[in-house]
Amino acid sequence: MKTFQDFDLPKSLQKALDQMGFVTPTPIQAKSFSVILSGRDMMGIAQTGTGKTFAYLLPILKQWKFQKTDTPRVVILVPTRELVVQVVEEINKLTEYMSVRALGIYGGVNINTQRQKLAEGVDILVGTPGRIMDLSLDGVLRFDVTQKLIIDEFDEILNLGFRVQLTSILSMMKTKRQNILFSATMTEDVDAILDEFFEFPEEVSLAPSGTPLEQITQKLYNVPNFLTKVNVIKHLLTNDETTERVLIFVNNKKLVDVAYELINEDFPEQFGVIHSNKSQNYRLQTMAAFQNSELRGIITTDVMARGLDISDITHVFNLQFSEVPEQYIHRIGRTGRYDKEGVAISFVAPYEEEKLLAVEELMNQEIDVLEFPAEIIVEEKKLEFEKDKRKLKGTSKKPVVDERGAAFHEKKDKNKKVNLGGPSKTKTKKTAPRNRGVEKKRAAKFKNSKK
Repeated sequence: MKTFQDFDLPKSLQKALDQMGFVTPTPIQAKSFSVILSGRDMMGIAQTGTGKTFAYLLPILKQWKFQKTDTPRVVILVPTRELVVQVVEEINKLTEYMSVRALGIYGGVNINTQRQKLAEGVDILVGTPGRIMDLSLDGVLRFDVTQKLIIDEFDEILNLGFRVQLTSILSMMKTKRQNILFSATMTEDVDAILDEFFEFPEEVSLAPSGTPLEQITQKLYNVPNFLTKVNVIKHLLTNDETTERVLIFVNNKKLVDVAYELINEDFPEQFGVIHSNKSQNYRLQTMAAFQNSELRGIITTDVMARGLDISDITHVFNLQFSEVPEQYIHRIGRTGRYDKEGVAISFVAPYEEEKLLAVEELMNQEIDVLEFPAEIIVEEKKLEFEKDKRKLKGTSKKPVVDERGAAFHEKKDKNKKVNLGGPSKTKTKKTAPRNRGVEKKRAAKFKNSKK
């Protein structure tokens, strides 16, 4: 098995790696190293938690040579503010014994401060597409000497609506550069950008989209409603000693706050909250407290499902099931990182079974169902968002027949929408009948006005 010593890194970079305790590269780091070193464009397909950040930083820093310039030679685009902070921290650790100036920029903070820091000079710039575009349109940020562009979490950048900003940035850059792209999934939007702006990037694929990480144990409970789900989580937190470091995912920030209030009643000051309504400082402080084991867990939206590297998360709880199938893979990928074991437990209400089915089809496997604990109180009350939810006909889980058998595929076929090219049933809007008498009067009036 390869070690980082086989990469023949400069002594300053190897010393920093040794200091961080890293010995063996992950598969994506090993597979992409020589491709990036060659200077060719690369498209890396790899799941979350596979070490993508080091996969592009190590070959870039191996080739690093001093140049007298104050504008960025390397630009790294990431989807979220938290990921900006994390990547800059990784760069600073790796370049502790090198002369490299790294800067992170993102929205939600004073842009004038960022203008000033850019004017002081930067070698590697990490930022969100929106703020990078703002500063480049201002003329403060230039790409005259940019040699390498890295787009990390490519699919998520497009999912978050940054397509216009991304294409604007690409249009402002000179064409002679190396493009290093990483994405967990290959979507139509990703393909469209690749076709328009990049020339035949070499693909380095670690696993097909939707393949769950092997070291994560996936389970689920069938639970009637949101409040009962919270009761099950409280039961697990009380009775399962292995639930030491927990992420709890909820689909929107209002329900994150509801879940926090309920869980905090039994576990005061053990959990933090992260969602887009929280200030940047609050979010960073909460993450730091969790990383330092000052908190047992964080209740969050999908803002924490991508890219963030918080070590040794033992459990991921899906309090609500993912709206998008691929997002489930990103959520559970917060645990089981770097070959460690992890557990992902989902709590599925009857009205969420369609979403569960979509995830099972994506992974090509069913998630094991756990027996509902008899001692847990089943709440009768439903929250407002649940009152108009109905279990969709024909979506109840059935035993698997012959591995991927008939029960699974019958459900799958039932939910396929096939366009057979028949006539549209869309009703055309009826227009009011023409009143020819009124039209004649208007014509006569117009004719007289011209005289």
